[in-house]
Amino acid sequence: MASSKLKLTSMESLGEAAECLRVLAHPHRLRMVQMLLANQYTVTELAHACDLPTAMASEHLRLMQRCGFLDSQREGRNVFYQVVEPHLKRILACIEDRFGAEPA
Repeated sequence: MASSKLKLTSMESLGEAAECLRVLAHPHRLRMVQMLLANQYTVTELAHACDLPTAMASEHLRLMQRCGFLDSQREGRNVFYQVVEPHLKRILACIEDRFGAEPA
């Protein structure tokens, strides 16, 4: 094999990546990430922007938090979400380059 210096990611790590990509691979979640890359938002604001019930938006956010994409911070009665995974910006940039991004 000519590529003896080929460096491959472990199958365990690729399995983790595949699971997180499955979580990300949803239009509402991608929209939430797009928004959260620009600013912090509450679940209510994200639900409204995605035309979702708050409970469903909350479930989407929980799944993305579980993968380590997001974190949340309580301020009084509000919980604000923000992106904590630095690679999400590049992933979304690839998606936007390929599929286009419309002005908000």
